[in-house]
Amino acid sequence: MHRRRKLPPLTALTAFEAAARLASFTKAADELGVTQAAVSRQIHLLEQQFGFPLFIRLHRKIELTEKGMTLSAAAGDAFDLIAGSVAEILRDGHKDELTISATVAFSHFWLLPRISEFSRQHPQINLRIVTQDKTPNIESGELDVAIRFGSGMWADGQAELLFEEEVFPVCSPDYAKGAAQIMTPDNLTGHPLIANDVDDPTWIGWTEWLAAFSVKAPRKTLGFRCSFYTEAIYAALNGQGIALGWRLLVGDLLAQNRLVRVSEAAVKTRNAYFVILPKRTRHPKAAGLFLSWLKSKSDLPSMAN
Repeated sequence: MHRRRKLPPLTALTAFEAAARLASFTKAADELGVTQAAVSRQIHLLEQQFGFPLFIRLHRKIELTEKGMTLSAAAGDAFDLIAGSVAEILRDGHKDELTISATVAFSHFWLLPRISEFSRQHPQINLRIVTQDKTPNIESGELDVAIRFGSGMWADGQAELLFEEEVFPVCSPDYAKGAAQIMTPDNLTGHPLIANDVDDPTWIGWTEWLAAFSVKAPRKTLGFRCSFYTEAIYAALNGQGIALGWRLLVGDLLAQNRLVRVSEAAVKTRNAYFVILPKRTRHPKAAGLFLSWLKSKSDLPSMAN
């Protein structure tokens, strides 16, 4: 006979995992729908059972102890695995549903204009596209496929290279006609430069782009700053100035002559677009069909099955 696994109480472990992940008893209580005192009590029971502290209680925050960090990593992985398995089981009766995660810019400028082609090829697949710039954990069980820009080194999934990228300045044809000839990066600093706010360190802004050509960005530019990249591109489309065009994202707009390049200068990014799959061994058939379609749109070698 197999001995019963020696596991701590699931209620206490759930409270601990949430508090460790959120670094707050209060936030864990909000997520679990209980009181802060209840979360604190469950964690205290765990610590009594183990005989050592899991958290260091500071004045306004908590920090995991070394043993707490070990348990947090194990609990997080276990809960992600359970969530993924449950989602997979529930999907067994809905195998033709596919949930895709992508950033706002990628979804808006590349995926949505093309996704109807995939739907025509596979009309039996119901698509759900989750669009957000915050990177969701693909092992949560809520996603089948994610498309991300970065180094490809993510702990929560299997990454496969999809598209490489380069960045160059673009503007509307009308703005280009009214401006003096722009050929080199140092000419750009006298024009309105459209920028956007971003927290992603992999994203290239005007300061980084100009620095690649040994040009210092002016402290005050004639342009303005937007909240999102999509807004920056629409500002450029409306003749507001010059924005940085990411080849994959503005390719359609260039082909339609709604945007034009103002310089041959370009910066090839160190990062690229990757398609991400959960680490679970079984994936919906629809995910494989979507990956094959994505790869058919890429100029990179096809991915092995």
